[in-house]
Amino acid sequence: MRRRPSSSAADDDDPDDTNTTLPDPAPAPTQRSLDRLKSAKSSSAWKSSSIPSDSNGSPDKELDGLIPLPSHDVPPDPAMPDSRLYRRARMRSPWSCSLLTLSATVVAACLLFATLHSLTSSQLDRKGCRMSYMRPAFAKFDDFDTEHTRFASKYSLYLYREQMVDEDTKVKGVPVLFIPGNAGSYKQVRPIAAEAATYFQDKVQQDVNAIRNGTRSLDFFTVDFNEDITAFHGQTLLDQAEYLNEAVAFVLSLYHDPRRSQRDPELPDPTSVIILGHSMGGIVARTMLTMHNYQSNSINTIITMSAPHARPPVSFDADIVRTYNQINTYWREAYSQKWANNNPLWHVTLISIAGGSLDTVVPSDYASLASLVPETNGFTVFTSSIPNVWTGMDHQAILWCDQFRKVLVRALTDVVNVHRPAQTKSRADRMRAFKKWFLTGMESVAEKTLPQSEPTTLLTLEDNSNSIIQQGKRLTLTSFGQLHKPQAYLLPVPPYSSPSEIKFTLLSDQQLDSSGQHAENLEVLLCSVFPLEVGQTATLFSMNMDLSGNSSGSTRLACKNAAADSISLPASTRASKYPFDEAAPFSYLQYDLDTISKHQFVAVVDKSTEARRGWAVAEFSDRTESVIQTNVGLHELLRSGVHLTLTADRPMTVDIKVPALQSSLLTYNLRVGNQACEDGTELFTPFVRQYISEPYESKYFVNVKHASINLHGVAPFMPPPLKGQPAQNGVSLQLWTDPTCSSSLEVSLEVDFAGSLGKLYMRYRTIFAAFPILVVALVIRKQFKAYDEVGIFISFSESMDLTLRRSLPLLFLALSLLAVSFARSSSAPPKPSSSGILFWRHNATESAIDYTKNDLLLGSQDPFFWFLVPMLGMVSVGICVALNYTTLVVTHLFSYVFTLPPFFRSQSSHRHTSQGFATTSPRRRFLTTLLLLFLVATLIPYQFAYLVTLLVQLSTCARAVRTARDSRSAQHANFANYAHSLLLLMLWILPINLPVLVVWIHNLSVHWLTPFSSHHNVLSIMPFILLVEMLTAGRMVPRLGGGLRYVTSTALFAFAVYAAIYGVTYAYVLHHLANAFVAWLVAIHFSEVGVSWRSLGQLLDVEGSVGDGREEKKTP
Repeated sequence: MRRRPSSSAADDDDPDDTNTTLPDPAPAPTQRSLDRLKSAKSSSAWKSSSIPSDSNGSPDKELDGLIPLPSHDVPPDPAMPDSRLYRRARMRSPWSCSLLTLSATVVAACLLFATLHSLTSSQLDRKGCRMSYMRPAFAKFDDFDTEHTRFASKYSLYLYREQMVDEDTKVKGVPVLFIPGNAGSYKQVRPIAAEAATYFQDKVQQDVNAIRNGTRSLDFFTVDFNEDITAFHGQTLLDQAEYLNEAVAFVLSLYHDPRRSQRDPELPDPTSVIILGHSMGGIVARTMLTMHNYQSNSINTIITMSAPHARPPVSFDADIVRTYNQINTYWREAYSQKWANNNPLWHVTLISIAGGSLDTVVPSDYASLASLVPETNGFTVFTSSIPNVWTGMDHQAILWCDQFRKVLVRALTDVVNVHRPAQTKSRADRMRAFKKWFLTGMESVAEKTLPQSEPTTLLTLEDNSNSIIQQGKRLTLTSFGQLHKPQAYLLPVPPYSSPSEIKFTLLSDQQLDSSGQHAENLEVLLCSVFPLEVGQTATLFSMNMDLSGNSSGSTRLACKNAAADSISLPASTRASKYPFDEAAPFSYLQYDLDTISKHQFVAVVDKSTEARRGWAVAEFSDRTESVIQTNVGLHELLRSGVHLTLTADRPMTVDIKVPALQSSLLTYNLRVGNQACEDGTELFTPFVRQYISEPYESKYFVNVKHASINLHGVAPFMPPPLKGQPAQNGVSLQLWTDPTCSSSLEVSLEVDFAGSLGKLYMRYRTIFAAFPILVVALVIRKQFKAYDEVGIFISFSESMDLTLRRSLPLLFLALSLLAVSFARSSSAPPKPSSSGILFWRHNATESAIDYTKNDLLLGSQDPFFWFLVPMLGMVSVGICVALNYTTLVVTHLFSYVFTLPPFFRSQSSHRHTSQGFATTSPRRRFLTTLLLLFLVATLIPYQFAYLVTLLVQLSTCARAVRTARDSRSAQHANFANYAHSLLLLMLWILPINLPVLVVWIHNLSVHWLTPFSSHHNVLSIMPFILLVEMLTAGRMVPRLGGGLRYVTSTALFAFAVYAAIYGVTYAYVLHHLANAFVAWLVAIHFSEVGVSWRSLGQLLDVEGSVGDGREEKKTP
């Protein structure tokens, strides 16, 4: 490979100075100079120092104003002082900033400020968690040592006990294993375990039926991972999963040892444990079932909290991306099996609980199980949906929130059955229990108990009773106990016709009594006529409710109690502010007609014998009146919103469905008009339930006048569900209003553009690890283009200006069109498995569903969001400009640190240059390089070596700045710009390498001295080390001519395109691409001297560095 001389860059020239005369050659050049000149002219890589031309012979417009420099083989003209050349070069100072660059930076700053302001002040969910308290005690299992696991010296296993409740360290209940998350502590189990111990002692232990049915206490085990960082390192995740499988085997063995167990010997020994995982602990839990040391059926129930199941939170480590792919593929393939015998996970139930928008650590979108687990084995629910919780939670609050831990413990207790070896109920019963405790009860998958129950109450009424409500009329009770005796009100069930569009709803501020409960509250019964035949008695029923008043003529009804299907709703009164207020909830019943069509009456029984306040409203409503379907598209929704007027004769419950409202990137403002009552009193104020069906996310707004609507619906980068295309149902708004207020109601829904900006942060924050690299790659590409053509390595700021004029706009336009194409293909129906196209849809032959189709570029499934490409690109430009000037400030400050006192300086230019770069001898640097590579191959990860090279490069840049400033030479300015641009590239690659480095340092801090088990590829860092070492000697990269210069340009352009398309999902590859580009630069350096040990020494030798103007003398 033939090269131009590396010292051919001499000076910048004033673009406006058209009369500049190039210096005349000095007489009597040396024989070596003539030989080199002759060789260069005869080489195919030689290019004369004329202004570059395009194919038509005209100068390149992008480089207009750049005047070529004379070759270093032609000595400079003594008549033209170097200072004069430097003064003209200052026109392109690295500190200069064009109006275009300044404008782009200002726009980027405004966008970034607006986004952060929206994130912190708009569309914020209220925090409603109440503090929890506990008295913890931990018992460590010291005998779980190296005989059981190779990680015994790093990790530890503990048993939790609540002081003053259960202090016995012998196991006696059902094992539950808590797995902390990324950098989490084993002590985080305290709130949940304490509530479990207290709940069992105060409630369950006194319930004879519960004990008879197999309910026992929960033994909480927890693992101390020494706050391991699992989110950044795949190998650490695998290590934890291996340890936990061995811990599960050890825990189960404790129940077999009579010395350590107090269980009833008649009960079967446990064969499985319940897993409770927080954050990345939930991913570790799923990984356990894929490991080689997993004991079959030892895990059948997993509950995760704020766990990113769908995709890794960051993709900076190849192992974490690969591990995620393997885990998710295993789970998907298992549940795709037709027969249960072929599915190793058929018995496993997995519940994912997310905190919602308050969780700013992990996007709650990633908690979705739609692409992993069918509805028969699990679901995803948000804490704002869980009855009696009704609030979002941040990443840590989900562990200690008092309302949530109570529901969680009751759900865990409800699935326990110690009469089975698995210690839990069957999979179907577990799923039924989890739906009862975690879902609102209004979802389509919510199961009603009424159809499966038997009549338990015999209701006897007078034949001439006036309590039968006319069909189609509404029952409204504004008080109770007015007759001082129980009173029943019957609503006839309408005749059933298929398909039925009628539903029954009841809302009350009273708690509904269950069968046999003797409280004087409200009881709701579903009744059928029961003719008492001769010889038949009423002893068939456990409850006999006679309201006939000893009348001779009476009607008997066989009734089922509906209290088990009662749904809790947050109270909404004039004093209500938030759904999580400490107020008694409303009771709500909702049945479709096909569920209750076998009954003739709905009986609402007021059992109060004394007058008291309260209300209840019950009615049958038709879907045509209770459901409002808005047929507005997204563009119309953005332009004018939705405005509705609800009539005065509307049903009590109205569903407003907005299918176009499904993106998690947009937020909305909901306004509900005033509810005007004629007499000035009302039973309750309007309240709204915002909900989507996938995942199960509901939010309540009580006493609503204005509400902020944001959701976790269709989100970027999310894989498609197991069943193929997601249901496009959008958001529904379920509105409850007081029917006694006979007035119309205005409802409006409009887009909150300012609030939507804040939602971009959580969904696209990782894109700023990729898009800035795109910008930097294009800027450096422009620098090399100018350098190879005219011999001037322009500054980063000037190259940024040139790039902003054409390259970046064109690339952003192309990427925007590509984003539209990706979005349309993503929203298209699944194609046959053989339709994969090259690398755009890899693994397409494995499944008809391509789970990677949303991994590219923006990851958006809606073409509408194409504008995010230039928007995020503009912000990236501003960040790159800011980092450029920040780095300039730092290097210039450091340059004064390397400034030597005047009496140490030599008067010659050569001695001055040597003092600037010759810090150590070439031999010492060579040995240091070998030692560093040896350590990478054996002990340290290459990320540590990368950090060392970055610091060395920072030092080199500071020295280059000092040398350029003191020598006032354009040659040194070229080198300073070259070193500075490489430093910027390395700075943007640094965040990709830092997480793994942090993991390695953490391992050292906990005295885990086992060699790092990954990231020892020497080739991943060798080019960086070699190039940085060359730069410490002041070696300027040689210029390329002919077709070779297009290799650099093409490589950088491909680098930029990859960063944009794949950078978010495969960020770790960006390091390797940068490493490949640096290897190319190393090859360019070697091309000047050849490849040998001697040439390596020459490249590390400062004697041939930039600015060395000495001629080679003959040996006497």
